[in-house]
Amino acid sequence: MVHGDEPSAALSADTTRRAERLQVLAWRSMSSVQRAQLVAGAARTVRAMALAGLRQRHPGASESELVARLALLTLGPSLARRAYPHLLDLPDASGD
Repeated sequence: MVHGDEPSAALSADTTRRAERLQVLAWRSMSSVQRAQLVAGAARTVRAMALAGLRQRHPGASESELVARLALLTLGPSLARRAYPHLLDLPDASGD
């Protein structure tokens, strides 16, 4: 929790308290739209990085297979299989 300008606990182990204070102030100065854009951009970056990792592990996979494998990682086996029934046909995609 943040009180005033000072975070009560470290937000990151490799960031100084002063830098964290400045970051919190920057977040507070943003509009809700700007904060939403920041979060959406971070989510896009995480998704792109996860897909890049899946491409490395499964170089011959189609784009639809990679999206299905991403769903397996992010949604869990039960929900991913409901969304992508062909997951059952993928080698090493048990997810259990």
